[in-house]
Amino acid sequence: MPEGHSVHRIARQFGANFVGRTARVTSPQGRFEVGAAELDGLEITSSEAIGKHLLLGFGGTAAAPAHVLHVHLGIYGAWDFAGAISVDPTILAAVGRMGQTGMRGIPVRAGVDGEHEDSIASIGAPRLARLRAGEQETATEAGDFPPEPVGQVRVRILTDTAVADLRGPTVCEVLEPAEVAALAERLGPDPEAPTESRRKAEDRFVARASRSNQPVGQLLMDQSVVAGIGNVYRAELLFRARIDPHRPGSAVTDDELRALWRDWVKLLRIGVETGQMLTIDGLRGARRAAALANRADRHWVYKREGLPCRRCGTSVALETMQGRKLYWCPGCQL
Repeated sequence: MPEGHSVHRIARQFGANFVGRTARVTSPQGRFEVGAAELDGLEITSSEAIGKHLLLGFGGTAAAPAHVLHVHLGIYGAWDFAGAISVDPTILAAVGRMGQTGMRGIPVRAGVDGEHEDSIASIGAPRLARLRAGEQETATEAGDFPPEPVGQVRVRILTDTAVADLRGPTVCEVLEPAEVAALAERLGPDPEAPTESRRKAEDRFVARASRSNQPVGQLLMDQSVVAGIGNVYRAELLFRARIDPHRPGSAVTDDELRALWRDWVKLLRIGVETGQMLTIDGLRGARRAAALANRADRHWVYKREGLPCRRCGTSVALETMQGRKLYWCPGCQL
């Protein structure tokens, strides 16, 4: 499942190529015909993300859209983009990749460190292109525009220059403004979301985590406590903080929780800007290029079960917490 940085990057893709344009919205698959009819013919006025939730505003204004398309990709969902794709600097990551990077890395070209490779721009900006955005993403050249829908397309959003096809989402619905506000309140804070100040978001995270007796490793995966964190960021944040994932939230000090939040702000920003979940600090030159290209070189403990901890040499542990794999170091995280 894409983690929070992926969805923010997808939101920026819509912001760069769809916001400000009138859209033809259809449901080629037929499972979203009623919702598509509500949005069809309206201008796309905003594109935002909260955690793993994408919110596309239609009609009204950017601050107060008339309707909002709410999408949660879940495990199987993905967006395909095609058309004259132009990009903002935050989308410039190699091979057109905007989503989760834990499974695959950036091929590094000679003399390039990988961080600012012009992935989508290498296809052309603007130029006819096709981009798959989800857990795994690729970019290829496309032919005639718009391309015919392929497979089970739940929603097609078509402008005069670009098209986005959605397949396999867990959630796809039209919300009214009051329902969007309720969703934002129900979700935990997200440092990249525009719904509240960074300080208010931090305070809300500390309050929600500190009053719970559940393990902090479980709380970080609870989207009502903090929005956007998945398995990779959970494991890496707790390792970087030297916090035992089994410690109850109520036993983690406010200072520790604030430090954890601020590290999440930092790592999420890196993920949004580079498209990579780079969680080891201080990587330069060949080491940074290797980390961008291979998961094995970019994380402290994630997917390193049984291997010696990079910091203390203890074997990295793997267990199941609330049905999800948890990676941690029994030597460092005391």
